[in-house]
Amino acid sequence: MTATAVLTARALLLDMDGTLVNSDASVERVWRRWAERNGLDGDEVMKVVHGRQGYASMALLLPNRPMEQNHADNARMLAEETADTEGVVAIPGAHDFLAALDGVPHALVTSADVALSTARMAAAGLEQPRVRVTAESVGASKPDPEGFLKGAAELGVAPADCVVFEDSGAGIAAGRAAGMRVVGVGPRAGFHDPDVVVRDLTRVRVERGADGTVLLHITEPGHAAGR
Repeated sequence: MTATAVLTARALLLDMDGTLVNSDASVERVWRRWAERNGLDGDEVMKVVHGRQGYASMALLLPNRPMEQNHADNARMLAEETADTEGVVAIPGAHDFLAALDGVPHALVTSADVALSTARMAAAGLEQPRVRVTAESVGASKPDPEGFLKGAAELGVAPADCVVFEDSGAGIAAGRAAGMRVVGVGPRAGFHDPDVVVRDLTRVRVERGADGTVLLHITEPGHAAGR
């Protein structure tokens, strides 16, 4: 059975990695090297790192390490990730989805910094949204809602009128904490109770309402909006 959900919004807030861009190969290479350098199990590390800024992941994985060391390590990791775009591709449907947002208030809200987000979006052949909230823009990493709240504020839209697109547990929790509805994208998302889950962005059709609202027609087998 195929279920169709319709969500209405006035603005969309979009994560990048796992949502618009498949960067898993690069993330795996860089973080598994970091795990080996720090004597950690790579599989356990990969369960933590998606969605968060690097320093926040390190704080969870090495709780006794000084935070200044995490920040220094994070800067090196961002440089490594920015230089490693092999295998970075667009999520299916991302090109058409972004094209459909022309004239729709939307923002990129990512845990990557400007350099990394620019490199990955370019590698995937995707245009950058005009409004971007990156690692430099916030004082707290997802799952803190700061990034999404800042994105909504920059677009001039109330949080309750925003829909978030996210793939990770940290990102979905951040969207929830911001008081926004969340569309989960990809296989990781379904474990974290978003409002609706889609396999990829080919399952989302964007329609402009006459009153300026955005209607998101979401089609996915076995899933419907939770609220």
